[in-house]
Amino acid sequence: MNTETYEEGSRRLNELLLRTSPAELPGFFARCGGELTTDPKPFAAYFRRKMEEKGLLRQNVFLAADLSEGYGYKLISEEKRTRKRDTILRLCFAARFRPEEAREALILYGMAPLHGRFPRDAVLLVALQAGLREIPEVNELLRSFGLAELG
Repeated sequence: MNTETYEEGSRRLNELLLRTSPAELPGFFARCGGELTTDPKPFAAYFRRKMEEKGLLRQNVFLAADLSEGYGYKLISEEKRTRKRDTILRLCFAARFRPEEAREALILYGMAPLHGRFPRDAVLLVALQAGLREIPEVNELLRSFGLAELG
C-alpha cells in the first residue's frame, strides 16, 4: 500500500521533472499522468481534502481564520479570488496545516510559498511547525519581531 502523502508525491514529481528532458516528456506523462491534477480548481480540492482528513468543519475554520462564512466558502471553493496571501495563510493556520501543507495550498492558489529567507515568512514557518493555530497568537509572535501581523 502506498502511504506517500500528497506533498511527498508533489516533491517526487518535481524531482522527476528536473531530471526529464523535453524529449522524455511523453514517457513522463505515460508513467505519471495519473498523478497529475486535472481539477480546474486544485486549491479547492486540496483544501477540502485536508479539512476532511483533519476532521475539521468549514465554519470552525472560517471562525478561527476570522473570516465570514460566506466569504470563506467562496474562497475555498475558488468562486471568489483574493490577492491577499495573508488571507490564505489565515485559512492555513485555522485548518491546522503543517508547513508543507501550507506551502502546497499557497502554490495551488497561485501564490508564493513561504520562504525562510524572508524574516516574516521565517516566523510564519516556525509558527506553523510549532502548531500555533490562533491568529492572535501568530500575530503576537510576528509583533514580537517587529513584523506585520497577518492582515
